[in-house]
Amino acid sequence: MDNSPLLTIITVTFQAEKFLGRTLDSVERALTGVENPAQLEYLIIDGGSKDQTLAITERYPFISKIISEKDKGLYDAMNKGLQLASGKYVWFLNAGDEAFDRDTLPSLLSALKSGAAVFYSDAMMVREDGTEVGLRSQFTPHTLPEKLRWQDFALGMKVCHQAFIARKDIAPFYEYENLSADIDWEIECLKRAETVQLLPFTLCRYLLGGLSVKNHRRSLTDRYKVLRKHFGLIPTLFNHLRIFWRGYWFARKNGKYW
Repeated sequence: MDNSPLLTIITVTFQAEKFLGRTLDSVERALTGVENPAQLEYLIIDGGSKDQTLAITERYPFISKIISEKDKGLYDAMNKGLQLASGKYVWFLNAGDEAFDRDTLPSLLSALKSGAAVFYSDAMMVREDGTEVGLRSQFTPHTLPEKLRWQDFALGMKVCHQAFIARKDIAPFYEYENLSADIDWEIECLKRAETVQLLPFTLCRYLLGGLSVKNHRRSLTDRYKVLRKHFGLIPTLFNHLRIFWRGYWFARKNGKYW
């Protein structure tokens, strides 16, 4: 009999005392509705924080394992999480991101039993103070398709990384030196997926202002590299014109969204 957990949640941290409690509180609330908590494994992958990050984790007994050591950045830490994960599925929920509500985990664990290779949903974007901006599919140009394909990423990050769950056996390691490695990871997962399932509920609250926003220019260059890898030179050049044109008109109509 396989006693492995159904889901591993991986939270990457570094000097995360400001936001980590928000993430862990949301998971703790969602766990109250889970009949069998052994279905869930929770990993903290820390980059050697010197603030109160590790002290905060001591208040949450559901955390399965914590490692804290110097790493080569966010995606290197995420690769460590993938290596350690023993769950059938992996979900990355980083410091400041949250499970959407207390029904999230019971609903998700039930949905995972269908056995699809990839699950995805919408994400509620939130500011640092916790106030909601709105659903990502409504407040960015990235509408959410009912049947997600890897080709849908021709114009960039179609599904928020925190709203994307993959079966571990199809999940590759991240190209940790690329700031758009999350786009590449999702595309690779979708290319390997036999079945993809849209979840009928919002999966997470996504904290705005991540690594790609703080390093916006390099992120755009790295995104180009990822899209060229998967779609070829000429289509990627053409699609980047579409990306910039679409973003310009969307921002002009609705305001800045990044």
